[in-house]
Amino acid sequence: KVDGHEVLVGNQPWLHDNGISAHMMSKQEAKAGAEVFVAQDGRLLGSIIVADTVRPEARRAIAALHGMGLKTVLMTGDTHRVASAVGDKLGIERIEAELLPDQKLRWVRDLVAQGRVVAMVGDGINDAQALAEADVGIAMGSGTDVAQESADVVLLGNDLARLAETLSVAKRSRGIIWQNFAGTLIVDTIGIGLAAFGVLGPLLAAFIHVSSELVFI
Repeated sequence: KVDGHEVLVGNQPWLHDNGISAHMMSKQEAKAGAEVFVAQDGRLLGSIIVADTVRPEARRAIAALHGMGLKTVLMTGDTHRVASAVGDKLGIERIEAELLPDQKLRWVRDLVAQGRVVAMVGDGINDAQALAEADVGIAMGSGTDVAQESADVVLLGNDLARLAETLSVAKRSRGIIWQNFAGTLIVDTIGIGLAAFGVLGPLLAAFIHVSSELVFI
């Protein structure tokens, strides 16, 4: 209520639900943004374009993820127009727009059911369910408490480049673990074989054990 007048501000479907026809589209349609309609006393006054700016490091982060062989999907509650504009800027091929929280959850479940390993990045209350369902839920440090509590990993701050760095470190760490595991099995198998034929004595075994560990390090 403003000065005795009923003012409604919202998206097109919501105004339709309130009996107001909102077919007018902004002349700024080319710009990526969500169109918010304004009506007073049942009469449409106009619309406002509200848009988020793409973070400067976002494109580099997405490119780094693609360089690791990962596929990216943009899931958003924004309109298809906004999502497509952002997706084009970032180089994301698959875009799912106008999703409600339960639809995001369904998307993650479907990907997991297909045998995909899914990492979900989010920062809002709408992302909490999907974050909890993903194999790895990653929340931005500036996000809501609910998102952070639902996630497995919380990135400090807003820098998306840290996501790519974190995944790179994780992949490298896993590679080192498997390298050590395989190397230990190979050395131990050779050692057991040599010992069985009487070639390997205690002193030589100790030397090989220490030397192999130094090589792996």
